[in-house]
Parts: sequence; structure tokens; C-alpha cells
Amino acid sequence: MLTFGLFSINAYACCEPAVAARVARAAEAAGFDSLWGGEHVVLPDPQAPPSPMAPHEPILDPVIALTYCAAVTSRVRLGTGIIILPQRNPLVLAKELASLDALSGGRLIFGVGVGYLEAEFRALGAPFEQRGAVADDYLAAMRAIWSQDTPAHRGRFVSFAGVQAYPRPVQRPHPPIVIGGRTPPAFRRAVEQGHGWYGFALDPARTATALEGLREAAARVARPAHLGPLEISVTPARGTTIDAATAHEYARLGVHRLILMPPPKLDADGLERFVADVGSRLIGKV
Repeated sequence: MLTFGLFSINAYACCEPAVAARVARAAEAAGFDSLWGGEHVVLPDPQAPPSPMAPHEPILDPVIALTYCAAVTSRVRLGTGIIILPQRNPLVLAKELASLDALSGGRLIFGVGVGYLEAEFRALGAPFEQRGAVADDYLAAMRAIWSQDTPAHRGRFVSFAGVQAYPRPVQRPHPPIVIGGRTPPAFRRAVEQGHGWYGFALDPARTATALEGLREAAARVARPAHLGPLEISVTPARGTTIDAATAHEYARLGVHRLILMPPPKLDADGLERFVADVGSRLIGKV
């Protein structure tokens, strides 16, 4: 059965703590399986393509926002959708995410991507041209610090040995990793390293194209058996009417979770109505 997540728990009206708590509780009560927060550390000013947000639109750090949501909920999963890994220190991020997984009782889903806003990379001093290779190296380093008895990693961009980082994540050997992106390297990374794949702002036709890309990647590279089947999550494109027929179409294509994005201008009342409507019309019925 198709499950439903809620996007933007760390943006717009949900930047207000009372609103975030109210919406998180409402989503859990309505049957949403997960809350998701995206990431932009900085935004170009003035806004220019491909930046998705205006420079003064608010967005909280996803790890902090999801930790806050963990404290006011008990069941709903907590997904980063996505963290821009090449902009982060991998060991600091591993500590932050392990802390979130511990405090939430093992509810973290680690969604990760390589990013696409060059201005953001430049401002942070992160290597834009090498971001894919950096992401692969950082993922390997994070898996090592989370899962190895004697953690060690020697890579092109990060190396360490003779250190420990506790507590470890509750989920063993580490939280599920979801790979975002619609490029051949992203599809390869999902097949080789991800428990799941996340496609953002996709209508059914673009979803079908992306899933074909994943199948082509699976024909080229081996998928480790311990990862199991690749879970597919999609956020529909803005303007896509999500009724039962459309939800069934995503499910027919092979989508396991729809992560719905409310209109950005909704206030607390509007957001609560949005999640209640989805719960009554769709959750448990598709």
C-alpha cells in the first residue's frame, strides 16, 4: 500500500515552533508515515535559476527541525529530503544524525544528495565540480563511523582512524539512506548505496522516466544484497492534483511513498486542513 510523507516541515510557516509542533502532531494523527525537511544553508540574492526559493524565504536546518519534531511526536519517521552532503563535514553530520536517531528512538531516514546551486557551494567553500565524488567518499566515511567496531576510513577527501563516536545510531548498522537526484550518477549511487531513491517535483511521466533510469543503472552495477529492494519516494510536482486516481498512477509505476508538498503560503490552520484532508481522502485507501 502507498504511504504518504509530508514535505516542508522545516520551512515557511513551520519555521514557527508552535506551527511545526501542531503540524507534526496533526500529520502523525492523520496517518502520515514521515515528515521531511529539505536544505539550503544559504540562497542566492537576488534569486536566479535554478534556486527554488527567494533569498528571504525561511528554511530551518533540517536536522534541528526534525529533532524538534521528534520531541512532539512518537511514531512518525523523520526524513532529511535532502541534505546536501558535499557541503557538510561528514563526521560532524554523522554525529548530528546519530544524535537525532538516538533521541527519536530510531526514526531517522537519511536522505542525501549532491546539490546543484553553485552559488551556495561557493559561499560555503565547498567543491562544486567534484561534488559527486565528494558525496561518495563522505557516505563511506559516515558508514564507517556509524558501523565499524574500530572506525577507519581512508579516502580522497576525508581520512580518519583511531577515533570513536558514540552514541551510535539506534538503527543498526545505520539509518536507511535515501539517494536523491535524477542524473545517471544519482541513479548509480541509489542502486549501489541507497535503501531508497527520492525524486522531487515529478509528475507521473517524469517519474516513469526516472524509474527507467534506475532500471538502466541496475543493469550496469551490482546492488548489494543487504540493501534489499530499492524503496521509491516521490514528491509530486507543484500543481499536480493528488486524488485517488493520481495516487494509484504513481503506485502503478512503482512508487512506494508520496511525499506531499503543501502550498508555501499556508498558515497553521491551512496546513492542518491540508494534512487532515489527505488523511481522510488518501491515507490507507490507495
